[in-house]
Amino acid sequence: MPNLSTTLDMKLEVVVIPVSDVDRAKHFYGRLGWRLDADFVVGEAFRVVQFTPPGSAASVHFGNGLTAAAPGSAAGLYLIVSDIEAAHADLVARGVAVGDVYHRKVGEKAEPGVDPARRSYASFATFEDPDGNSWLLQEVTTRLPGRVEPDAATFASPMALAAALRRAASAHGEHETRVGAPDPDWPDWYAEYLVQEQAGGLLPL
Repeated sequence: MPNLSTTLDMKLEVVVIPVSDVDRAKHFYGRLGWRLDADFVVGEAFRVVQFTPPGSAASVHFGNGLTAAAPGSAAGLYLIVSDIEAAHADLVARGVAVGDVYHRKVGEKAEPGVDPARRSYASFATFEDPDGNSWLLQEVTTRLPGRVEPDAATFASPMALAAALRRAASAHGEHETRVGAPDPDWPDWYAEYLVQEQAGGLLPL
């Protein structure tokens, strides 16, 4: 009988997306700047292509002999970004037909543009691959409490870290205004801010 008091890691590794033309899909996802991990062919009946989005721990598979799902039937696949405007501009520069940025929160009507208060989880944009599999960009800067352990906080890319540092710098400027003096321990304050923001914890004041 297993010890149920211990929780084992169970990490999402791969999501299979159904496509009709493997080479066309490979070209599209490569154009996004995603990392090509594998393209294995076993005869005419089986082929698996794996791509991983930048900074992602999980990957996507597509190919031949992988799924009976209809091409284009994958919907609402979430891609979390730290800056929705930068991510949108990057996709446009790569020639991807991405929809305009919009914002909303649960129970609210969607409105055009980035969320005015820049609330985490509230700004979105969408795009589709050539088969119609749909992807949803969502801006997340501060995780809800309990979503990330403080000692496991990481940054997916230099861009994500730079954006977090800019937020920390702005908050630290307010901190120094409140205390009325320069903060000689600012590296410690920055470190605490970056970790707590990502873990959804209490931000330093």
